[in-house]
Formats: sequence, structure tokens, C-alpha cells
Amino acid sequence: MTRILALALLATALIAGEPLAPGSKAPAFTLADASGTQVSLAGFAGKTVVLEWVNFDCPFVKKHYASGSMPKLQADAKAAGAVWLSICSSAPGKQGHFAGEALTARIAAEKAAPTHYLIDADGAVGRAYGAATTPQMVVIDPAGVVRYHGAIDSIRSTDAADVAKAVNHVSAALAEVMAGKPVTTAQTKPYGCSVKY
Repeated sequence: MTRILALALLATALIAGEPLAPGSKAPAFTLADASGTQVSLAGFAGKTVVLEWVNFDCPFVKKHYASGSMPKLQADAKAAGAVWLSICSSAPGKQGHFAGEALTARIAAEKAAPTHYLIDADGAVGRAYGAATTPQMVVIDPAGVVRYHGAIDSIRSTDAADVAKAVNHVSAALAEVMAGKPVTTAQTKPYGCSVKY
């Protein structure tokens, strides 16, 4: 059993690549959003950007949407002047992949409030960032440098009741980046479902 688990973890690492370390330049990308508009990271130069790897059918993601914490975090970030990009790297036919009206209906049902919901159907952007789980979070500073990469918070569970008890790493990193301060906790181990490449 231990050997099987080790092989599974190795396979996930090979599929996703290594997580992008804080201090790295954020890889450029252009993806279509839910309406089909092309959105480029370069278009947000000079702004703080949050990347959220999402799969609405993952129970770890459901925890943060059902509790209302993810939509609130998205809205608060945007109100503070940051850009929030939710990225779905699920391949067509795999869990979490939606398109067209099914996607716009699901975004509305989840009360998601990102600046854009982006479709990474071939997984190229997810692999470039080393995204292995949903949720997985990245905070990029106005100079285009990764300042935080990892879990959304400190409690690895699917229980929505744990959200209020957890330290939200993204909220903390965002506040420090936007205040021009070094990020105290710059990297954590992400938790959740595997990205469905």
C-alpha cells in the first residue's frame, strides 16, 4: 500500500511539475474566460493578482464555496484593488470541466466572484505553476513575482465548519503584498483533490 501511495504521489508530481517557488517570476499566460474572451496575465501588470485553481465538484473546494468564504475572499480582494483569476485545469471529460452555458450557470450557482474564471483545458498553465490540487493558491505582486504559493488555509479538511477556525494564508499574504511588506508565510503545502489533467 505504501509503495502504491508513493507511486501515486510521484505520478501527480510528474503531471503537475514542481510548485513555483516564491520569488520566481510568474509565467506568462493567456486563457479564455467563461465568456470566451482572451485574458492575459500581462494585462494586469502593476496589480496584485491571485490565482485560484478550482474544481467546483471537489469536496475541498465545495467547503470554501458552501461556507461563502471563497466568494467573500474574492470580493474583498477585488475591493482592495487586486485581480482574482480562478483557473480550471480539468481536461474536457474530466471532473470539474465545464463549458458554455453549463459553466456560466455553475459559476452563478456557486456565487463565485472572481475577476475572471479561466479555462486551462490542456493544463499548460497548471503545469507551468506546478498546480497539483484544488484549491491551490498563488499570490503575485505588482512586479509579476510570486510571493505566496500553497494552501488556502491551515486546516486540511472538507468540513465547512473548519473555515472559521483556520488561518487563511491567502488573506494574510494578500494584505502583506498590498501593504508592500514581505510575506511572513510565503509557501505552504497545498491540500485538496488532484487536478484532473
